[in-house]
Amino acid sequence: MKTSLNALAHDHLELARTASSGRSATTVHGGHENALRQTVMALRSGEHLHEHEHPGEVTVQVLLGHVRLVAGPDSWEAAPGDLLTMPDRRHRVEAVQDSVFLFTTALRLP
Repeated sequence: MKTSLNALAHDHLELARTASSGRSATTVHGGHENALRQTVMALRSGEHLHEHEHPGEVTVQVLLGHVRLVAGPDSWEAAPGDLLTMPDRRHRVEAVQDSVFLFTTALRLP
């Protein structure tokens, strides 16, 4: 099966721009019962994912725009083509400008 991340990125960015929440997302691989889950997320400029933690490994690959990862006093900025690895502590993702990213989570197996 083939999925165009570019097409999804543009479609969900348009949805996020008009949504009252300022965001749009779709899971492209995996799900709650799987160890691996990949979700395309779009955020309008100034929006953010609330601070949270994940059990396991998490990455954010920027497809469009510019995002900031904030974890306590530390922060990292990323543009298209950049890959952020989430620290193993509470963090949030902020859209510095209208942005789309591939959010990947991999649960730690016992």
